Amino acid sequence: MFRKILIANRGEIAVRVIRACRDLGIVPVSVFSEPDASSLHVRMSDEACCIGPAPSAQSYLNIDAIVAAAKKAGAEAIHPGYGFLAENAGFGYPVMLKAAAGGGGKGMREVAVESELRSAFETAQSEAASAFGNPEIYLEKVVERPRHIEIQVFADSHGNFVHLGERECSIQRRHQKVIEECPSPINDSDLRERMGEAAIRIARAVDYLGAGTVEFLFSDATREFYFLEMNTRLQVEHPVTELVTGIDLVREQINVAAGARLSFGREDVQWRGHAIECRVYAEDPENNFFPSPGRITFLRVPTGPGIRDDGGVTAGDEVSIHYDPMISKLAAWGRTRAEAIDRLRRALDEYAVGGIKTTLPFFREVVRDQEFIAGQLDTGFIERFWERRRGTGVRGPHAQDAQVTRQDIAIIAAALAYARAQRNASPNNQPAEQSKWKIAGRAAGVNREAMRSAPKEPNRI
Repeated sequence: MFRKILIANRGEIAVRVIRACRDLGIVPVSVFSEPDASSLHVRMSDEACCIGPAPSAQSYLNIDAIVAAAKKAGAEAIHPGYGFLAENAGFGYPVMLKAAAGGGGKGMREVAVESELRSAFETAQSEAASAFGNPEIYLEKVVERPRHIEIQVFADSHGNFVHLGERECSIQRRHQKVIEECPSPINDSDLRERMGEAAIRIARAVDYLGAGTVEFLFSDATREFYFLEMNTRLQVEHPVTELVTGIDLVREQINVAAGARLSFGREDVQWRGHAIECRVYAEDPENNFFPSPGRITFLRVPTGPGIRDDGGVTAGDEVSIHYDPMISKLAAWGRTRAEAIDRLRRALDEYAVGGIKTTLPFFREVVRDQEFIAGQLDTGFIERFWERRRGTGVRGPHAQDAQVTRQDIAIIAAALAYARAQRNASPNNQPAEQSKWKIAGRAAGVNREAMRSAPKEPNRI
């Protein structure tokens, strides 16, 4: 077993890996950028090393700095979490280049380091063109209102390949998941086995090792599924699989990387109950999920039966503009999907964050939405949700509010009038030159105060 592991990530996933290391008696080592010096994952770790300033390219994506930190700390392994280096091909070396138009070893090259990539690509491309007659491109089938379903797989170095069932990941904004479930509301054991077997075949084809996720698009209309991609890492949404199967995925990752066998076989995997996860982001749902960085002035995290919160912040922490604005992952488990929704609804109502905007209000509405409750999910769910919301007269992120527009016009007019008055003032009374933005800001503040105290009349500016 490893004695010491460096965690090349931040936030809640770093905290999650630290806890798994402690369970196994492994010393966790954290890395951090300068703005993250007082972050929770740093405070929880036995050792920590600063790897650079805020931009990710100079810190969490700086392979040389992370490797140097691991060597300095005497770490025997590096856990990348997700994002950052977990999706960086430069840290995933060695990699394989394969021809799209055929197989048989032609047009295939293994690349050990980045410096070999260009020559290997050119050689593989030339060989593929010679062998198969075309430098082919992919054309993917269009799936209307698809579900995004993924299968968790695990493999060890002893030839064991096991799948741990599916996760429903169809509720997405900007093609990024925000709510995940295990199992899928489709609730089809035959489909699970067919997709699971396909995922295992894919993992075996590349002699995969460790935790991986094979993603599919599924058509409710035809009951067919189509391979999308394989993520060769721990997924953000892994807690729902852990809650339903009872298997600690991070612990298994570490054991398998150390050469141990999987602690479970296919016959040991059972799916008990249902789990749903919400990714709590520092974002404004009413403004197209625009990031809302700032200091967390108050934090009340829900607890109680069936509730799990994987958080990476505490009260007083700063949500940085430099990184993904996820605060935590709130998951609820129940014996049935209905019970999981009930518990999630209660937990979301308990959850309170002060100082910044979050996606909590959005989730509180979604878990009360009839399509969600009925399990009618696909990648267009959020767009339809806002349409239904607008139909009830409640504003959504794409709604236009004429009164807001009139207020903005009034603020701009007041700012211009204020600036004109300043220019016309006597030179003896003229203050030192100031930023026009500051001037406009003061004028806007004055005008907003005047508008609050003015009589409320329709369409009045």
